[in-house]
Amino acid sequence: MSKPKVAVYDFTGCEGCELQILNCEEYLLDIVGNIEIVYWREAATPPAGAPNRYDGREVVEADIALVDGGITTPHDVERIKKIREKSKVLVAMGSCACFGGINALKNDFPMEEVKRVVYGDMARHFETIPAAPMSNYVKVDYMLPGCPMVKDEFLKFFKSLLLGKTKWVLPDYPVCVECKLKENVCVFDKGMFCLGPVTRAGCGANCPSFGVGCEGCRGLVPDPNTNAALDVLTERGLTLEDAVKRMKLFCNALEPVSRLDVWTKTE
Repeated sequence: MSKPKVAVYDFTGCEGCELQILNCEEYLLDIVGNIEIVYWREAATPPAGAPNRYDGREVVEADIALVDGGITTPHDVERIKKIREKSKVLVAMGSCACFGGINALKNDFPMEEVKRVVYGDMARHFETIPAAPMSNYVKVDYMLPGCPMVKDEFLKFFKSLLLGKTKWVLPDYPVCVECKLKENVCVFDKGMFCLGPVTRAGCGANCPSFGVGCEGCRGLVPDPNTNAALDVLTERGLTLEDAVKRMKLFCNALEPVSRLDVWTKTE
């Protein structure tokens, strides 16, 4: 029986989600032993004298495509469509691939101004478009959100996928639930800001557990209890604008995040 062919691609981002796969350490050999890696620029070097096929342009046939990074150029749009065409299963890894990520902060400014600030006199040589998640252009089969994606979640998901289990469901409750299970002192009570009440769980409340507020990198929980979140904000003299501004750090490309009405709906 042939092993499933796996391709790993990256777009605009830090490639930290790919690094999370390499960080699987003691599990890595088991993963590699059960798949055939057909493309992975970050983790592969072409043989001596061979043409460099890991130049960020090649797209190969694959059973599973693991993709990180946001779509930020016209070339990105063309390439993600080719990847979708040549892949049976397409997985978005991390906040950039799932939501547009930090790159999408540029969307609040004119693109010509963005190019001028970043590239200066060389701006005319570069193309850029508003940053967006892959799902704006192609069908995404699975998402593994986070900045970076959660290693343990990736391992559970990938094992499930290799076993032929096609139903994978992300947690539908907020980070606050995981904080309570860990008996953490609420960071709001420490005078800090936290997006845990409206952010999707699955990270093990990693940031609050280390004494800092949740930054919302896993995106909004489905049907967030915004009334309760507003009560928490109001008690501490905070505003809706404070919450929306912070959620935009990772999710600025998602329309609901940039609208105040997602925070003001009532039962």
